Parts: sequence; C-alpha cells; structure tokens
Amino acid sequence: MTGTLHGARVVEMGGQGPAPFCAMLLADLGAEVVRVERPARDPERARKLDSFGRGRQSIAIDAKQGEGRKLVAELIAGADVFLEGNRPGVTERLGLGPEDCLAVNPRLVYGRMTGWGQQGPLSGVAGHDINYIAMAGALDPIGRAGDDPVPPLSLVGDFGGGGMLLALGVCAALVERASSGRGQVVDASCVDGASLLMTVVHHLRSVGRWSGERGTNLFDSGAPFYEVYRTRDGRHVSVGAIEPKFYVQLVATLGIPDGDAFPQYDRDQWAARKKTFAAAFAGRTRDEWCAAFDGVEACFAPVLTPAEAVAHPVHTARGAFVDVDGFPEPAPAPRFARTPSEARRRPVPGEHTDAVLAGIGRTPEEIETLRTSGVIA
Repeated sequence: MTGTLHGARVVEMGGQGPAPFCAMLLADLGAEVVRVERPARDPERARKLDSFGRGRQSIAIDAKQGEGRKLVAELIAGADVFLEGNRPGVTERLGLGPEDCLAVNPRLVYGRMTGWGQQGPLSGVAGHDINYIAMAGALDPIGRAGDDPVPPLSLVGDFGGGGMLLALGVCAALVERASSGRGQVVDASCVDGASLLMTVVHHLRSVGRWSGERGTNLFDSGAPFYEVYRTRDGRHVSVGAIEPKFYVQLVATLGIPDGDAFPQYDRDQWAARKKTFAAAFAGRTRDEWCAAFDGVEACFAPVLTPAEAVAHPVHTARGAFVDVDGFPEPAPAPRFARTPSEARRRPVPGEHTDAVLAGIGRTPEEIETLRTSGVIA
C-alpha cells in the first residue's frame, strides 16, 4: 500500500451516500479503512451494489448487541479516525458517541456526516440531496429561464458538499493533531457544504452581478457563449468562451460573419445571439463540430455520455478510469508525485471479520463464540 494517508487507521460505520464516499476517498489515499457493517443476507449482491466500497476491509457486526458495541469500541480505541453518517444522537445511544470514544482515545478524529448538521431545527429530520441543496439556495438557480429548477444529480449536496468536505475536514484535523496531540469532532453537513459551494453566486449577487432570475446570468445558461447546443445528429456540444479572445475564435469557427456587430457582453443581445448560435450548431453533427474546433481555443467540448467518457482519449491518456472488480471506475484524484493513490477492490461484506478481530487480540475460540451467538457474521 502507498498513499499520503498510509499508516492512518480508519473505522467506518457502514451506511449510504456521502459518508461511504468520504471513506472511499481516504482509502484511495492509502488509509487502512475497516468498515463495520450489518450482516448481509446476500453478501455478493451487497458487494456488487456497493458504489463506494472499494479499498476497505469489512467486518460484519451487530452493533446493537452489547458484545457488538464492545467490539466496535475496541476497534475505535486503536484508530486514528472514526466515521459515522447516522442521524444525530444515534451513535450516542449506542454508546459510541464523541464523548465515549474520545474518552478512550483522546487522539481520535471523529468524523460526522449528516444532511442538516448536528444542531438546528431540521437536525433530526430525514432528507436527501435534493432537499439539502434546495434549502442551501443551490437548487433554485440551476435551470433555464422560464423553466423549473433542475436537480444536478446528487453531486452538489451528497458528494461535493458532503463526503468530499468531510474528507477535507478529517485530513485537516489529522494535520492539526500532529502538533496538538489531540483529536476532535468534525461536523460536516450536506447543507453547509452546498452553501459553501455557492460562494461565487453569493458574492456576485452581493456586488450586483447576479440576477435572481434563473437562466439569465453568465454561467447559468443565460449567456450564449456559455451554453449547451444541440447538433444535427441530436447530440450536444458545450461552449464556455467567457474571455473575449476565446469568444472571437468561437464566432469565427461557427462561420458567423456579423460577430463584431454583437458585442459579447451586451446582455440585450444575448437571446438573439443564442438563436444564431443554435442555428449554426444545428447545421453539423457533434463529431463534425469536434473536427472543426480541433486546435481552436474557443473553450469547446463535446457533451459525452458516461460510457463515452470512459473511452475518450482525454481520459485514456491520463488513466482517468481504472478497473475495479472488472468494471471501469474513476481513478483516485488528485494525483501525487511521490505517494500515488490506489483504487483497490471492494470486499464482500464481512470478508475480513476474523482477521480484524484477530488483530485486536481475539482468539479463534472467542471469534467462533461471537459468531455462534449472532454478534458477528
């Protein structure tokens, strides 16, 4: 194993969404991650459907039983990081809350991932990505003028604003611990993270450069030079020619003779200019436009499907996708010169139960007793 986090030991309470994504990022970076999960009825099916399970060891424990909680506590006592993504109060009721864990392991970084945060009027309420970004003010601006808001998959709340921010917080806390010698709680929430990702919009709004009307601004599909256009074959291309030097190249490559008659930042002309661009792009196929823009600095790119992206030369040249369990998955990022990250296989739930318990001193006889009593699987 290599990676910037090589030597760091992480215990993860199994769950769904942003917390497992965070654990995957830490595992890619070289951390030794042990996932504590419930015994699965169909372990192979659970493994196949586990989007973010790569790079871990897996131990199946019924943490609701007293002996199960004791095992988890023993794992946490020897860990650098503990990750949990439950509603506020759940781990406290299990006897695995921050006070419990930091009392036995003062150096522990205790990472918590929720939708609404540990405190506040919605902290105990169920929700999903779409709800978090709606409340953060991140959903309303996404969409075209006159249309309804469009959910941007689950990228903004769960993963960009959730799991990735938790990973940053955990790494920052580990750096701070190197000088203080003390652990701490990292409270990450999807609504906080989604709000943070909206920093540029809030700033532009504050200085009068962002309209409250959806689809009328610089990079929300309002500008004709920052837009997606349909091509003759029903596919799409993207342009983002914000700077004037790129806009000139865009207009010239489209073959629009009157480009100079429409100043780029004359917003009164944007709607008409968008129709002109749309008519031009509709005249050729997507791949024909790729050929036309080859070598032209106009901030142009084809809109690829996920399947096309895996095989595109831009990604194959950088090894941006790797094989994990026979399937292509995005490679770890960012890239490190001396300590490369690695995407390792995903385990079958409970695959490493015996090995992990042996690592904390449990004998084969004790492990068999725990299995017979249903504490482990």
